[in-house]
Amino acid sequence: MAGCRGSLCCCCRWCCCCGERETRTPEELTILGETQEEEDEILPRKDYESLDYDRCINDPYLEVLETMDNKKGRRYEAVKWMMVFAIGVCTGLVSRRGRGSLCDFFVRLFSQLKFGVVQTSVEECSQKGCLALSLLELLGFNLTFVFLASLLVLIEPVAAGSGIPEIKCYLNGVKVPGIVRLRTLLCKVFGVLFSVAGGLFVGKEGPMIHSGAVVGAGLPQFQSISLRKIQFNFPYFRSDRDKRDFVSAGAAAGVAAAFGAPIGGTLFSLEEGSSFWNQGLTWKVLFCSMAATFTLNFFRSGIQFGSWGSFQLPGLLNFGEFKCSDSDKKCHLWTAMDLGFFVVMGVIGGLLGATFNCLNKRLAKYRMRNVHPKPKLVRVLESLLVSLVTTVVVFMASMVLGECRQMSSSSQIGNDSFQLQVTSEDVNSSIKTFFCPNETYNDMATLFFNPQEFAILQLFHQDGTFSPVTLALFFALYFLLACWTYGTSVPSGLFVPSLLCGAAFGRLVANVLKSYIGLGHIYSGTFALIGAAAFLGGVVRMTISLTVILIESTNEITYGLPIMITLMVAKWTGDFFNKGIYDIHVGLRGVPLLEWETEVEMDKLRASDIMEPNLTYVYPHTRIQSLVSILRTTVHHAFPVVTENRGNEKEFMKGNQLISNNIKFKKSSIVTRAGEQRRRSQSMKSYPSSELRNVCDEHVPEEPAEKEDLLQQMLERRYTPYPNLYPDQSPSEDWTMEERFRPLTFHGLILRSQLVTLLVRGVCYSESQSSASQPRLSYAEMAEDYPRYPDIHDLDLTLLNPRMIVDVTPYMNPSPFTVSPNTHVSQVFNLFRTMGLRHLPVVNAVGEIVGIITRHNLTFEFLHARLRQHYQTI
Repeated sequence: MAGCRGSLCCCCRWCCCCGERETRTPEELTILGETQEEEDEILPRKDYESLDYDRCINDPYLEVLETMDNKKGRRYEAVKWMMVFAIGVCTGLVSRRGRGSLCDFFVRLFSQLKFGVVQTSVEECSQKGCLALSLLELLGFNLTFVFLASLLVLIEPVAAGSGIPEIKCYLNGVKVPGIVRLRTLLCKVFGVLFSVAGGLFVGKEGPMIHSGAVVGAGLPQFQSISLRKIQFNFPYFRSDRDKRDFVSAGAAAGVAAAFGAPIGGTLFSLEEGSSFWNQGLTWKVLFCSMAATFTLNFFRSGIQFGSWGSFQLPGLLNFGEFKCSDSDKKCHLWTAMDLGFFVVMGVIGGLLGATFNCLNKRLAKYRMRNVHPKPKLVRVLESLLVSLVTTVVVFMASMVLGECRQMSSSSQIGNDSFQLQVTSEDVNSSIKTFFCPNETYNDMATLFFNPQEFAILQLFHQDGTFSPVTLALFFALYFLLACWTYGTSVPSGLFVPSLLCGAAFGRLVANVLKSYIGLGHIYSGTFALIGAAAFLGGVVRMTISLTVILIESTNEITYGLPIMITLMVAKWTGDFFNKGIYDIHVGLRGVPLLEWETEVEMDKLRASDIMEPNLTYVYPHTRIQSLVSILRTTVHHAFPVVTENRGNEKEFMKGNQLISNNIKFKKSSIVTRAGEQRRRSQSMKSYPSSELRNVCDEHVPEEPAEKEDLLQQMLERRYTPYPNLYPDQSPSEDWTMEERFRPLTFHGLILRSQLVTLLVRGVCYSESQSSASQPRLSYAEMAEDYPRYPDIHDLDLTLLNPRMIVDVTPYMNPSPFTVSPNTHVSQVFNLFRTMGLRHLPVVNAVGEIVGIITRHNLTFEFLHARLRQHYQTI
């Protein structure tokens, strides 16, 4: 039998290895950047901190409530509304100055300079045969701009990309380092300017969401780490709860300013971001979005048209007015017969979006393995390579693949604000005549050598301008280059490139239906809009908010039904293959993002199956030496405050059923408490005090290999009293295993930041005094260092007496949310996500803490690993 077993292992070595790999949990793998071989998926990292949306109702907070009457409460609420309005106005101003006016001005200035020089060179070199010189001039402009954009990303790496995945993580409850800093905002604003001017297939509207979020995070704080000397004594809104609400409002304001869609911005924050929502937050976010929209509209209308207060330009991206020609009486924007085509386009858009996401994911993984580990200069070189290839492809495609089409005497876009009058004497900048004779224009160059917003408008509103071959080639080239560009080390957005790529696809469908099927009554602009919605929905997988954004951008409510159907079909089709592009990049970063709900089969697990039983706890009255040891030897951000429940242990030894059922939750934590004491004693060596006894050299007995035998021995022993310990004393490292194994009554949670603040401010008392003599800190003093509390390793604690005692009960959260060990995982998940929790203690029926649940215990990968263990146990 042994031989047979050996041969099976030898013959099925690969299968055995795979089976063993599947049984491994995320904790058994190297969690930072480690991948599972069978799926090559990156596991959630544990170095991301969570935001704490739950209020800590401790004594300092209650003191504030006691002094706050109805008048002060209304004043506080009024200040919050003023802050929301200020965030909206500032986001609109950032849009006007940072993007809508200044950024657009410089983008257009650089583009006009670049294309003017190139066009003059092309016209001259077409006769002289020196087109290579024109290409070199275009390369010089583009490479210079992209190089500057890459340098800004080197200054602040978080500024790369659109910032939407990072803001989505923040609103989901994960603290991404540096994502809402002022330096990030500046690098992203100017980086997008150079990225777009450099000819990369990126958009400047997407990063508006990130910009608004930074404004929302920083403005109510009245401080910035980049401007340390500018400090205001503003004690309000110093919590994760308030900050995340303001970030939600700022992100919504960014969407509203970019697309002129305040309702769509509100729904974006609800659908894609915040895990906690209420009616009051809805009103504030909508008010902020309205303020941003009309602030941007007011200044853009006044600057461009000189009519201050007319509100003619609602957003940075406007799709214009969709209407049929007055001469065509049979034309309709869309009919019921067209819905079938829209559904098919939704399916194709979902497939194209899934393909785009799959290719981009592979490119991102390649960058993570081969580009990011190398010196930062390699990232700059990659961006320059993308710019080089893009420029050459655009130039060669316009020269070789473009068709020279006859120019009509007038060709205009339907919206009066975007009219394009084209004559032989005054060639409009949006119609490119590259490589074509007089009275003709190059349709491929008209798409490639124009700002993306104007190219979208041409596809939406100009009829008969582009041939099907040109549209097909443009779509293929733009698809591949945009996929390669997204993820490089430059600030970039994805909304506008996806819209342009999808608009070309939709316009191609309309041309095919008109030319080859004979459906001459269809409106090409509608199919271009539906194609843009299908492709964008297949890439980002947004439904509610994207539907409203597109409706508000078109100012045509009749498009609501076809857009909604198309987006739903595109999302369902794409979800069959992979996730949305933003979720993919969140997963590649290893961020522990929580979905909306768990799978149905997860209810086979209970809280006891997923909790962390290895607890590091503190007593209500703990010595400074013990607190310093705990903080220096652990990375936990919260600690249960417990006392020994000796009465329950007596009942436990007598065989009480409730306590006996709890034994299985304590098996894995018995040895851990011994290890915890050993870690504490080892940390005492580095504590700067001669009063501490060096216990690191003491021999620590080996822990028994079999926990079951130890538990059985304890059950068989009669109750013997514990050593006589006062509540003020810390656990002794001389305790035996039996002494350490005792029921722990749960009293509350204390955060690491709170303990550090107590140590920094010397909040303690001596053994000869009462705990009432301990200094008291106010709520403002406890939150003064928010959000950057000192690190315990950077503190000089030589002046503190390690034998002093700290009473943590006034500052702990005495009533956090808790669950029973038998609670189903779906209930645990819903409570944790909807309430925005950071820690969820697991407490049994008699008030003893048996474990704790954090965000990492509820991730998709962790739950599936525990479910596999559950099936194997069965």
